[in-house]
Amino acid sequence: MFREIARKKQVLTSEQIIKILKTEKRGVLSVQGDNGYPYGLPLNFWYNKENGYIYFHSGKTGHKIDAINNDNRASFCVYDKGYIKDGDWALNISSVIVFGRLHIVEDSEKAIEIYRRLSLKFTSDIEYIDSEIEKFANNTLCYELQPEYITGKIVNEA
Repeated sequence: MFREIARKKQVLTSEQIIKILKTEKRGVLSVQGDNGYPYGLPLNFWYNKENGYIYFHSGKTGHKIDAINNDNRASFCVYDKGYIKDGDWALNISSVIVFGRLHIVEDSEKAIEIYRRLSLKFTSDIEYIDSEIEKFANNTLCYELQPEYITGKIVNEA
């Protein structure tokens, strides 16, 4: 059902994939939008290493939410900052693509904990995080991407 990477030498290990998902702050979520057009948008996220799910937060309405409600299949692409080998000009980027299904997190206590963990990727100011959660949690939707297939590879821009 899902394609294997053709260039086997470029495949990332499971450990490398998890490291990217744990350390990077943003990725691009793609869903099937209006009239069958792909709809991709940059989002921050939190990867839960215990269950392997990826979590997002969102407003409760809009194009993305409508698309998810119509078809919960999605792909999520995350890539690192890359590096340039000595004496070269081309950037080497490691990327991960997660294919799976999106589901709303219905448990409000679980959602608040996810908001907190997601926020900790950006700031350690707990007082600020808690005040933002208190202000916005009731108008925020939490959803999770349950992976069905994950692939990762390193790409050289040359």
